[in-house]
Amino acid sequence: MSSQNVNDKIALPYAEALLEYANENKIINDMNSNLSSIQSLLAESMDFQLLLNNPLTAIEIKKDVITKLLSNQVNSFLLKFLLLLVDRRRISLMNVIINKYFDLAYKLDSVTIVNISTPVALTEAQQDALINKLKTMTNSQTVKLEINIDTSLLGGFVIQIGSKVIDTSLAGKLKDMAFYLSNT
Repeated sequence: MSSQNVNDKIALPYAEALLEYANENKIINDMNSNLSSIQSLLAESMDFQLLLNNPLTAIEIKKDVITKLLSNQVNSFLLKFLLLLVDRRRISLMNVIINKYFDLAYKLDSVTIVNISTPVALTEAQQDALINKLKTMTNSQTVKLEINIDTSLLGGFVIQIGSKVIDTSLAGKLKDMAFYLSNT
C-alpha cells in the first residue's frame, strides 16, 4: 500500500469530523473560507510547512506558531482542531485533511470538480459554456473548474472528471494515431 493511501485513510476521519461539525453548526462557508486560507498559507510558506512537518520541532513550538499565526484568521473550533492535530502528531497531514474535507464538502453540495488542461487560458465565455455542458454531462448542480495551462498539448484540451479522462487535444490525437499506425 502506498504512503498516499495510508495518509488518505488517516486523514479521512479528521476531514469527516470537520465537515460534520461545520454542517451541524451551519458554518460550512466560514469553514471553507478558513481552510482555503490555511491551504494558501501552506502553499506560499515553505518555512511554515517545514516547521509543521519536522518531527524534531517541539509540540509546544508548533502550537505557539499556529496560535500566533491563525488565532485571528480562523474560528475557535478550527484553531482547537489544528492544535489537536499537533498533539496527535498529525499536523503534517493538514493539507491532505483539507483536501479530503473539500472532496467531502463538494460531494455534500453536489459539486463536481473538473480538471482541465489547455494550451492557452480560457475566456470567461468559454469557461461558462464548458461549465454548462459539463453540468449536463455529470448531472451536477455545480461544476468547479480547475484549469491548468499545459503548452505541450498544442491545441484542444484534456478534461478529467474523477477517473474519467476526455482527451480532445492535438497531442492526444497524434498519440492515438501513432498507436494505431504502430499496431498495423
